[in-house]
Amino acid sequence: MKIAVLSTNKNIYSTRRLVEAAIARGHECIVMDHSKCYVGIQQGKPSIHYKGQDINDIDAIIPRIGSSVTFYGSAIVRQFEVMDVISANPSQAITRSRDKLRCMQILSGAGLGLPTTGFARMASDVDDLINMVGGAPLVIKLLEGTQGIGVVLAETKKAASSVIEAFYGLGNNILIQEYIKEAKGSDIRAFVVDGKVVGAMKRTAKEGEFRSNLHRGGSAEIIKLTRKEKETAVAAAKAMGLTVAGVDMLQSSRGPLILEVNSSPGLEGIEKATQKDIAAEIIKYLERQYDFKQQNKPTTTKRRVKKESKL
Repeated sequence: MKIAVLSTNKNIYSTRRLVEAAIARGHECIVMDHSKCYVGIQQGKPSIHYKGQDINDIDAIIPRIGSSVTFYGSAIVRQFEVMDVISANPSQAITRSRDKLRCMQILSGAGLGLPTTGFARMASDVDDLINMVGGAPLVIKLLEGTQGIGVVLAETKKAASSVIEAFYGLGNNILIQEYIKEAKGSDIRAFVVDGKVVGAMKRTAKEGEFRSNLHRGGSAEIIKLTRKEKETAVAAAKAMGLTVAGVDMLQSSRGPLILEVNSSPGLEGIEKATQKDIAAEIIKYLERQYDFKQQNKPTTTKRRVKKESKL
C-alpha cells in the first residue's frame, strides 16, 4: 500500500511512529501537510493537489487533524473518501468528535456514563446551571479547548459564577461539568483500534494540578482495565463512528464516566506507558481494510447475447 499520514508536522512523535510502523510492515508511507492540500471538484473526477501535483496514487490515509484546522482538514479527508481512498477515521466522525457538546449529546443518547454536564448561553442562567451539575466544586471547559487548555476547576459557587460570566463576556462557548472527587486527579486513556482496546494508561495530575493531561505535566502508567471500562471505551468509539480513538474516562463510584473521545490521540504517552506498538495496530487495521477492498472489487463479466432463432 501507499499510505499518507495527514499531519502538519512530520517531526512530532505520533507522525514519525506511524511512518516507521508502515515502512516496517512493507508499505510506502509519506507525510502530507493537509493544510497545504487543495481540492478540485468536477463531474466524475474529484482530485487532490499537493505542492503542484495531482495526488492520485494513495491507497490509505491516516488523518492527524489538529483542532485549529478541523474544518479544512476534515474537508481534505472527505475529498480522499470521495476518491475511494481508505481512511483510518471517517471525516464526519472527526468533525463530530471535535465538538465537545455534540460528543456529550451523542454519548448520552447511547446510554454511556458521563459526568453531569450543563450548557447554556445566557449569564442569567448561571445559578440554575451550577445547581444542575450538583453545585461546586465543578469544572468549566471551553468547547474549543484541547490538551487541558481552557479547563478550570472552580472550588466555590462564587468562583464558578465569576469564571462562567467572564467566559460568557468574552464570547466563549463553555460546558459546566460535575467534579468527580473520587477520581483524585487521575483519568484513564483507553486507545481503541477497530473495536478493540489495544492499550490503556492511567494519567495522574502533578501536585497542585487537577488536569491529568501529559501536556500539563501529568504522569502516565500502564493500567489493566476492568471489563466495564473496556466495554465503555469500545462503545464510545463506536457511538462516535471512530475506528481509531483515544477514550478518556474517570473512575467513579458509579462506574466509568467518559470525559472525551479523541479522533487524533497522541501515541507517545500510550506507547511509552504500555511498551506496545500502537502505531502498528493502526497500520494493521488499514491492511485489513485494503484486503477487504481488493477482495470485493467488482468484476466485469461479458454478457452472453443469445441469438434469436429464425422462425
